[in-house]
Amino acid sequence: MINVSNVTKTFGEFKALDELSLNVKKGCVYGLIGPNGAGKTTIIKNLCGIYRPDCGEITIDGEAVYENTDIKQRLIYISDELFFYSSYSIRAAAKMYSQIYPEWSWSRYEKLKEIFKIDEKRKIRRLSKGMQKQVAFWLGICTRPNVMILDEPVDGLDPVMRKNVWSLVLSDVAENGTTVLISSHNLRELEDVCDHVGIMFGGKVVLQKSLDDVKGNIHKIQTAFADGFPKGLEENIQILHSSAFGSVVTLIAKGDSEQILQSIKKYNPIICDILPLTLEEVFIYELGGLGYELENIIL
Repeated sequence: MINVSNVTKTFGEFKALDELSLNVKKGCVYGLIGPNGAGKTTIIKNLCGIYRPDCGEITIDGEAVYENTDIKQRLIYISDELFFYSSYSIRAAAKMYSQIYPEWSWSRYEKLKEIFKIDEKRKIRRLSKGMQKQVAFWLGICTRPNVMILDEPVDGLDPVMRKNVWSLVLSDVAENGTTVLISSHNLRELEDVCDHVGIMFGGKVVLQKSLDDVKGNIHKIQTAFADGFPKGLEENIQILHSSAFGSVVTLIAKGDSEQILQSIKKYNPIICDILPLTLEEVFIYELGGLGYELENIIL
């Protein structure tokens, strides 16, 4: 559905995207994560046709995006920095959307009025950031898009409205095969809604897999040994990080889980358990191998 091939984008001497490639299948919820300055917002603006790549190719449903009105009428972009015309009420904005997007649904608009509960006569620019974000989803979902591109989408929303918004988005994915790409620093929330993840660093996508596969290659293991941690163990497994609390050592190791466990059990551990790994931990330790890691800060 979304295909990005070897895209480079520079601003002056700064290379924001460096031969970046990514693929998002139809009906997929794809989480794009990375540190600040990795290029997430830049690739999103290229995907939406706001920026034009210096080189490389971006297509949605097989068509180039830049200056493609047909594609943009089937795509909705909700940015962290929203813009609405200062004089527009919610109802006036809805009328404008209905003229731009051929699949606009007034019946959806009326149903969602009961969920968002904001007076449609109010001027959007006078609403709080959280209420403006609700309006953005209210209008965006009514366009019945084929593709939704979301940049920090639920920032500013209260917990109840966050759940409502995600429920609406995922309902569209399940019922209509909507393709969703989300950029967010809230990795715990992405873990609940995404089925695929791409990790960006230095203007590239350095890892993209299904969420289960991303977690499947990195493991958290809690272990302890009667005579202390064996020195030879580090030579047999790839340890990304280790921490100790008394005699118990927690390892973050990369590789096949069975081989890692076999290597540990050769040293007769007192305990040896694999613990669940979060997306946040995968993010930290994957990027740690690329030089972006936790620092021991002493003031």
